[in-house]
Amino acid sequence: MTGLSRRSILAGLSASVLPFSAHAQANDAKLREALDGLGQLPDYSARLARLAGFDPSQLSPSASLDLRTLRNNIAIDSQLARLMPGGRSEGPYRLPPFASIGLWRHPNGTAVYSLLLERHVGAGVGPEAAHRRFERAADVLGRRALRLMAGYTDTGRSIGAGFKAMFAEPAWLYADDDAGRDRAVTDMNGWLDPARKGLPELIGPVPPASLDVRVRRISRADEAAGKGGYREIPAPGQPGGYFVDLKDIRRRPTWTLGSVVHHELLPGHMVQLPIEAGADAHPLRIAYLPAFSEGWAIHAEQLMARRGAYRDLSLDELGHVHWLLFRAVRGLIDTGIHHRRWSLDQARAEFDRRQGVSAYFAPFERDLERIVAEPAIRAAEALVWLGLAERTRGLTGPALGRANQAILAHGRKPLRFIPNGGSRVWYAKRCTPCFPPARLDANQPSKPRAGLGRHKDNGRGE
Repeated sequence: MTGLSRRSILAGLSASVLPFSAHAQANDAKLREALDGLGQLPDYSARLARLAGFDPSQLSPSASLDLRTLRNNIAIDSQLARLMPGGRSEGPYRLPPFASIGLWRHPNGTAVYSLLLERHVGAGVGPEAAHRRFERAADVLGRRALRLMAGYTDTGRSIGAGFKAMFAEPAWLYADDDAGRDRAVTDMNGWLDPARKGLPELIGPVPPASLDVRVRRISRADEAAGKGGYREIPAPGQPGGYFVDLKDIRRRPTWTLGSVVHHELLPGHMVQLPIEAGADAHPLRIAYLPAFSEGWAIHAEQLMARRGAYRDLSLDELGHVHWLLFRAVRGLIDTGIHHRRWSLDQARAEFDRRQGVSAYFAPFERDLERIVAEPAIRAAEALVWLGLAERTRGLTGPALGRANQAILAHGRKPLRFIPNGGSRVWYAKRCTPCFPPARLDANQPSKPRAGLGRHKDNGRGE
């Protein structure tokens, strides 16, 4: 025995920890100052050089994520600017406008598309492997949709035709008046109590403000003006809300709204975004990982389905499946156009066969224009969702909560930084080609594979 008292041991531990904490805070401040000034530097090489002197191990976890994410993605931007010059470089590199349909038509388009996927997802992703992953997901979801449609409509037709019939059935539509819209909001809020009760099991502790959220109607003036839905993120002393767009309410069957609640509110955006705000993630990290927030919210929809939200509610489950099909088909069309060399007519045919009915906030032709103009964004959102699902597959109870806590801790992060805690056998068989193991040096992006080519978000923020 050393004769040291418990108090003296604790005092010694405190003395050893506190200086490091103060040291980390000082380093965090220096890093934030450097990140704030990156836009004033002439090129991406200079920005990388500006960050070279920082050591991630000497920073807080959130600042370390800022540094590691930005080093990797700025290195990717340096390659993008070389392969496809003439774009905007104020923050994440934005490609110059290109008139042709499909990034593959550009001389370096295959390499550029691979790098964009890696930057948005935060893991090396082969476009061909991603495309096949979307095909598998859409096939599985399509078969599930047909099973759920049985008894309601003719399932001998295509999945898309079945959805068209289901969405048009008057018995499942709200009245196009104030009473109908108020009923839709009441129904949506009814999904929140089970979601709140599920949070401890699915995620564990969440910010208290995340529980103080509800669905609200946008104002009648905004409705008349055609304003889309939007979120107000909760904060201490400030309730959060999702202001739902119900202007064209006859396009929103009763059975499509439960998944919207799980995506927009709990356990989706109203959990992830407050955690990220509390972590004080640098705006550049948020800008460089635009797909993470949508990926988490889609994952949140599935978490509630896994917990039994749609048990004995086959119509509501069908609505959930339609939203997932929307994400998978979006990704499929992204890789189809920019990697598989699809024409727009091929994309339209695939949409019509697999999905049939547009998501309320994303009319297909308008969405198609965005996919053409913004390569890899929609594919990345789907890849993050599928990557999170793979990392939690088969987990239940405390193990599932710990895995989701790790996903959310300190704000959005590259997929390569999230450990895989799901079914190793399933992951090894099905997912490794799409998400290879993280490299030891996280500051070096993957080499492009030869021959492969208010808060409002880019996803369901309506």
